[in-house]
Amino acid sequence: MGGTVSLRALTHCVAVVLLIAGGAATSAPVAWGQEPPAPEQITRKLKTKVAPIYPELARRMNITGVVKVQITVEKNGGIKNTKLVGGHPILASAAMDAVRKWRYESAAEETTGVVEFRFDPTQ
Repeated sequence: MGGTVSLRALTHCVAVVLLIAGGAATSAPVAWGQEPPAPEQITRKLKTKVAPIYPELARRMNITGVVKVQITVEKNGGIKNTKLVGGHPILASAAMDAVRKWRYESAAEETTGVVEFRFDPTQ
């Protein structure tokens, strides 16, 4: 009953399982290098906007870039959830801290969208 399995056969089986599992986890295929569609932009009027503080460490290291944060805005306009979507970890905490202080106009339901912060020490 026992036997050996070649590394090639095992690698092939693992690749097939990963392809099947990966396909089941996504609703639509995404090509290599292609980003999935972005969530809708928030159309509610922003009442209070707090700018992020450029981290001193990032300034000394000359780190620049874009940080993307997905936010959920409550009915009353407060920020319910924040989730880092992309960006440098040193810059991310400053963006997350700032966006948690934002306030939007009230609405009938919660709103979810992605906000981008551009960090550049020369600006």
